[in-house]
Amino acid sequence: MKRKVNFVTGEFYHIYNRGVDKRTIFSDTYDMKRFFQSMEEFNVEKAIGSIYENSFLKKNQLGGEASKLVNFVCYCLNQNHYHFVLEQVLDGGIEKFMQKLGTGYTMYFNNKYKRTGSLFQGVFKASHINSNEYLLHVSAYVNLNNRVHKIDNSLSWNSWNEYIGEKPSDFCKKDIILGQFDNKDEYKKFAESSLVDILERKGNEKDVENLLLE
Repeated sequence: MKRKVNFVTGEFYHIYNRGVDKRTIFSDTYDMKRFFQSMEEFNVEKAIGSIYENSFLKKNQLGGEASKLVNFVCYCLNQNHYHFVLEQVLDGGIEKFMQKLGTGYTMYFNNKYKRTGSLFQGVFKASHINSNEYLLHVSAYVNLNNRVHKIDNSLSWNSWNEYIGEKPSDFCKKDIILGQFDNKDEYKKFAESSLVDILERKGNEKDVENLLLE
């Protein structure tokens, strides 16, 4: 089936998926840590094999920065699904990255839990973020997605703390968002207000989930 969204380099996209049959894809903190590590290490143009193999490649690397496939703007990992906002930086980058991420993590998960078959619900879902207003509101939705589902922050890995300064990190390309606000506190106010509006507009948690993960 042909994908409705065409990925254009330099454009932003909301990427999301969940476990097949709504199953858990992160059973513990280590699974989330492993998935996040995969988000980092598979985001390169060259083939790296497995994360284990890549640990040896990195040791023998003679310097030089590998070309990224995508930039992460924000992300949220919940127990049975994830959300990303990505900017494509190389032609074909999003599809190549997502294929490597999905295959690599599924192999890890199936090996750990002695299972076979697909882990994710088909091909990942994608929406083109076609305006700055949409980008700002989607960043709020993704950064605060655990609150949509009433999940404690300790049980969700997300970029919210990176945005509001409680977890210094340069993993996400935050300037595209934070550069539009006077400071991080102003973004925090905007995001929390935006989330309230999103939830009120869509009705309730289940409606929002169905809208984005149908």
